[in-house]
Amino acid sequence: MERTLCIIKPDGVRNKVIGKIVSRIEDEQFTILGMKRIRLTEAMAQDFYSIHSERPFFGELVDYMTSGPVVVIALEHESAVNHWRTVIGATNPQDADEGTIRKLYGKDISENVVHGSDSVENGRLEISKFFTETELIAQR
Repeated sequence: MERTLCIIKPDGVRNKVIGKIVSRIEDEQFTILGMKRIRLTEAMAQDFYSIHSERPFFGELVDYMTSGPVVVIALEHESAVNHWRTVIGATNPQDADEGTIRKLYGKDISENVVHGSDSVENGRLEISKFFTETELIAQR
């Protein structure tokens, strides 16, 4: 079983689509191992998105991710990374397939409502930034 991280971003929380996204997660047969609502500090956002630190949009990304609460969700599924990325759709909601989370609830490339890990390795790493192993509860 693979794990991936979902973050319902500040626009998703602000627009009150948490429940819709969680329902979709369950409809897609993911196991929710852990979930919490948090407010990222600037240091947390900079660390999480450090891969983009040299990009011109880095400061805006950090500002956006610290602009309000987020919901972090650790997910498990046989092909968690690829399946979740298919469910959420392209980064830019205008390019996302119909019925994907970003197409349904995203505004633009900056406010695209949700994050998904891009690899199995990053899924494990990203989850560890928000959850201890004892906070992750499988339904076995």
